[in-house]
Amino acid sequence: MSVMGGTILLAVLAVLIIWIIASCIRIVPQATAIVVERFGAYQATWDVGIHFKAPFIDRVAKKVTLKEQVVDFPPQPVITKDNVTMQIDTVVFFQITDPKLYTYGVEEPIMAIGNLTATTLRNIIGDMELDETLTSREVINTSMRATLDQATDPWGIKVGRVELKNIILPEDIQNSMERQMKAERERRAVILSAEGEKKSAVLRAEGKKESAVLEAQAEKEAAILRADAAREKMVREAQGRAEAIRTTQQATADGIRMIKEAGADQSVLALKTLEVWPSVANGRATKIIIPSEIQNMAGLVESIKEIATDSNIEPAAEDETGPDKE
Repeated sequence: MSVMGGTILLAVLAVLIIWIIASCIRIVPQATAIVVERFGAYQATWDVGIHFKAPFIDRVAKKVTLKEQVVDFPPQPVITKDNVTMQIDTVVFFQITDPKLYTYGVEEPIMAIGNLTATTLRNIIGDMELDETLTSREVINTSMRATLDQATDPWGIKVGRVELKNIILPEDIQNSMERQMKAERERRAVILSAEGEKKSAVLRAEGKKESAVLEAQAEKEAAILRADAAREKMVREAQGRAEAIRTTQQATADGIRMIKEAGADQSVLALKTLEVWPSVANGRATKIIIPSEIQNMAGLVESIKEIATDSNIEPAAEDETGPDKE
C-alpha cells in the first residue's frame, strides 16, 4: 500500500508540475498585448510571440487588443444656440496605442470616452444654431475628434475618427422644416417657370428680329440685282446705239473717202447733195430752199425739175431778200 500510495503521489506531483509549467507559458497572438504584474506591480508588456512568467509571483493583469475599435454611443440630448433640443448619437473610432496607460490610466475607458463625447458634443452644439448644426457635420466631427484625441492621450487611446450618426429633431421642428422646404421648392418651381417663359419670349423676339433682318436683306439684295440688271440693260442699249452711230459714221467716212479718192468734181458733189433732198422732203416740210449755186448748174436743170415735181421743191430766186431767204 505504501508503494502504491507513493506512486500516486508522485504522479500527482508530476501532473501538478506540468500544469504549473504550462500555465507559465503564454503565446501572445497578433494585434494583442498582455500586461504582466509581479507582486501587484507592473512588470512588463508582452507583445506578439511566446513568453514565460515566474510561477506564483507573476500574473496577467490585462489582455489588450490593439485593433481599431468602434463604439456606437446612444443618442444624447443637446441644446442649440437658438434653444432647440435635439438628440444626437455618435460613433467613435479609436485604437489603443499604449497598453500600460490603457490598463492603469482610467478605470472604465469606454464609459469615459462616452461621457467625454457627450460633454464635448454639448459644448460644440451649444455655440451653433439649428441651421448651422444641420449643415456643419464635418466641422463638428473635426472639432470632436481633436478634443477627444487630446483628452484620451493620457489613457493610451488614439481617437481616429468621430461621426455624427443621426440627428433627431423634435416633431414640430421637423414639420416646420418640411413646410419650409415645400415652400422653397414651390418658389423655385415658380422661378424656373418664369425664367422658362422669359427665355421663350426672348427666343421668339430674336426669331422675329432675325426673320425681319433676313427679309430686309433679301429685299435689299433683290433691289440691288434689279438695279444692276437695269443698269446693264441701259449700258447694252447705249453700247448698241453707240455702235450704230459709229457704224453709220464709219460708212459715211468711207463713202466720202471713196468719192475723194475717185476724184469727183464739183458737179458730182452737187448731184450727191441733191440725192438727199427727196428724203428730206418726205418729212413735214412742204418747201425746201435750194442754194443758187445749184440753180446755176445748166447741166442739172432737168434733174432739179424732176426732183422738184416729185418732192414739191420750189427753186429759190435771187430777189431783194437775198439768195437764202424763203
